[in-house]
Amino acid sequence: MSSQHFIPPLNYGMIEEDLYRSGQPNELNFPFLEKLGLKTVVWLAPEEPNQRFCDFIDDQEIQLYHLGVISTVNAWDPITEEAVLEALDIILNPRNYPMMIMCNLGRHRTGTIVGCLRKLQRWNLTSIFEEYRRYAGPKVRLLNEQFIELFDTDLVRVPETKPSWL
Repeated sequence: MSSQHFIPPLNYGMIEEDLYRSGQPNELNFPFLEKLGLKTVVWLAPEEPNQRFCDFIDDQEIQLYHLGVISTVNAWDPITEEAVLEALDIILNPRNYPMMIMCNLGRHRTGTIVGCLRKLQRWNLTSIFEEYRRYAGPKVRLLNEQFIELFDTDLVRVPETKPSWL
């Protein structure tokens, strides 16, 4: 008799209903992800996801948006404003749900996108940074926090049909 284990990916978290975040999953995480019934994955790392994860995405008929390629060359630089705006455009479309936002470790690029989303939700900066730091751990990048603080939410196109939490 075998028992199925559901193991979430590294830095997994629920952002809002049907909107999740994590680092790149491995095979042990696939049964967990399957239970989420994902329609969309927003991939923020500059490199392609690993082949096994790409195969899983194909098998599950999940739409993959690879936005890391419109990012900066230096991995230490904050994600670009262009990438953030494109990610938020995808995130604010309820037809894309359930959705997962991810990068390699689910810390910096993912945290910056979530921080900008929280700013759009009118969270105060203290709460935004507390959430960012919870996932970044000891590897907090002040440039990412500065990016979130200076991010202009007026640049975001909020669709008529938007998620209920916005």
